[in-house]
Amino acid sequence: MSNSADITTAPNAKRLLWAGFMAILAAGVGFAIRGGIFDNWGKEYGFTATQLGAIGGAGFSGFCFGIILGGVVVDKIGYGKLVALALICHVVSAFVTFGASSPDNAYNFLYWGMFIFAFANGTLEAVANPLVATLFPTKRTHYLNILHASWPAGMILGTCVGWVLDDKMQVGWKYQLALYLIPTLLYGIMFMKQKFPQSEAAEKGASFVQMFKAVGIVGALVACYLLALFFGDIFKGIAPEKANLIGYGIGGALLIAVAVITRFSIGSFILFILFLTHALVGAVELGTDGWIQNITGNLFNSQEGKFLFIWTSVIMFSLRFCAHFIETKLKLSPIGLLLVCSIIACIGLNLASGMNTFPMALVALGIYAIGKTFFWPTMLAVVGDRYPQTGAVAMSIMGGIGMLSAGLIGGPGLGYGKDRFAGEELNKVNSALYTEYKAEKPSKFLNLEATAVFGLDGKKLGEAKEAKEKTDAQKTVVIADQQGDRRTLKADSFIPLTMAVIYLLLLLYFKTIGGYRALTLEEASKH
Repeated sequence: MSNSADITTAPNAKRLLWAGFMAILAAGVGFAIRGGIFDNWGKEYGFTATQLGAIGGAGFSGFCFGIILGGVVVDKIGYGKLVALALICHVVSAFVTFGASSPDNAYNFLYWGMFIFAFANGTLEAVANPLVATLFPTKRTHYLNILHASWPAGMILGTCVGWVLDDKMQVGWKYQLALYLIPTLLYGIMFMKQKFPQSEAAEKGASFVQMFKAVGIVGALVACYLLALFFGDIFKGIAPEKANLIGYGIGGALLIAVAVITRFSIGSFILFILFLTHALVGAVELGTDGWIQNITGNLFNSQEGKFLFIWTSVIMFSLRFCAHFIETKLKLSPIGLLLVCSIIACIGLNLASGMNTFPMALVALGIYAIGKTFFWPTMLAVVGDRYPQTGAVAMSIMGGIGMLSAGLIGGPGLGYGKDRFAGEELNKVNSALYTEYKAEKPSKFLNLEATAVFGLDGKKLGEAKEAKEKTDAQKTVVIADQQGDRRTLKADSFIPLTMAVIYLLLLLYFKTIGGYRALTLEEASKH
């Protein structure tokens, strides 16, 4: 790749690119270590899969606030101040998480520690995504994929840390988690004293209202619905009977505020579709990533589960450097690339639901990894290409929607699926055993009473899995739990299938208007 071919707007473009790379790598390291110690938390504090999913979900929900709030103000206050805020939050999150000391306080400390960690990650993406899109305006897909290659790189490092320190050396989970502070320090140093450019829209004096108009009411509707779910969860512990009502009240108020701010602009329908689709991306990519070590470790063993996670992350890391080749040599537009990837991801998850041997797992999860590789950064590139008039706003809202969906739908949804399907399997095989092993509290999806089911008690299930000489009853429980995991992966495959239909329709739409291409600021402002 020739540097002369890269049109940039700043002499320190590559320094800023790699600083952003290191920042997202810190997020990936922390994410992977947390995924690897879910089982530690379950055994130590007796959490159900749904509770663990909710804690993991906070690691996504907080991201939304960081990226949306950051995206709203970044063009006005500058990138440097947000980097400093993220650095502080990354350090604070470690101390909050380490406050977990007993089953009585662990849930709250872990939940809010994850939330603050995610807020820092979101703030950094509010910086990195529009920054890279601005620095490399003619190669957004290529460089955004390189930027986000740092995510699987971080997951590889974090998983290796867990493999050695957790499985081999049995180091406490707090010491493992503290290691993400190393790349945190490095990105702080790399960003230090750097001059940042402005987005094209901000440079030409676009106001916040002008940047927000393309998002409008329909675009904000997606984010506000997810925020309503989030606040409903928050108030569940304070006012359980009115939690959903309060959540939807807050979401509705935010939607009205957007309508007033944008002077009742309806917004772009295509951007609305992209937002909806990115909610599915967050659920299937990050929601699945949050559980995949747990699921594969359960179907095989902990070490093989970690190896499979590393395997999929290596595939993602490698392929994200190939987006420009795919786009130019294979003549795939970003939408065409997303369509192909969604079909591949659907096939991979279906194969994964039936994997019985380690070689089969390598194939199935390898196919899934190829499919999910380009989803997140390419969706961001599409928004940058088609909506440059929005500055950092639309791109940041899209990232927030993806993470909120992962935290509220994907992570808890897979946890709920594991609880539901494992419980159903055990009840079908041995109802008396199910009564003995079922959790005390029901698991629900999206706080809906109609979805209430009883999963398996985390502590009892952990004891059955760890027993060296299992009784017949323990063997039955473990097999039922494994079948629950398989059914969960099968259900998960319907998400990329839905995405494939949407991308096909978008591809047909762009054909009717002369094909997909990046718009200039002047062209986009006329739409």
